[in-house]
Amino acid sequence: MNTKRVVGWVAFFGMAVALTWLPEYFTSSQEGDASVAALATPAKSKIRGALPATAAGKTAAAVKDLGPAGDLFAARNWKAAQQLATVTEQPVNLTPVVQAPSAPPMPFQFIGKLSDRSDLQVFLQNGEKIYVVRKGDVIDETWRIEGISDVELSFVYLPLHLSQTLSVGSTQ
Repeated sequence: MNTKRVVGWVAFFGMAVALTWLPEYFTSSQEGDASVAALATPAKSKIRGALPATAAGKTAAAVKDLGPAGDLFAARNWKAAQQLATVTEQPVNLTPVVQAPSAPPMPFQFIGKLSDRSDLQVFLQNGEKIYVVRKGDVIDETWRIEGISDVELSFVYLPLHLSQTLSVGSTQ
């Protein structure tokens, strides 16, 4: 390698080290800590508006550097923190509400009636089934015909023994 080049690099690094250490050496011996500034605290004086001079026996109070605190490039989250959901308990109703049993809606439709001298027959439809019934007949073991009049037909729902009526026409 070229000796001139080696000498140049050694000189460059030497100057860099000297410039790095020398200012720190001079400033630390003269001023003390660079991050602490001196501040004179005002003493109480009798004259209003006059600033007192620092007393000979007192030293100035040290104040730390008032530069920006903390890491300027730290990760920040601008979203609000998620709050946990609150749970409100509803009282449990231990006694169930019991509804009175009721008969299902009437499944039959009135089609017509046929009256003989001694017998009255009524024609009923349930879906595609057609029934011809008289007083006292039982339909599908669930409905019994109690009575037939000119305007209504009386049924009894056998599982619950509840009565229902079906309109079968008018008196006119």
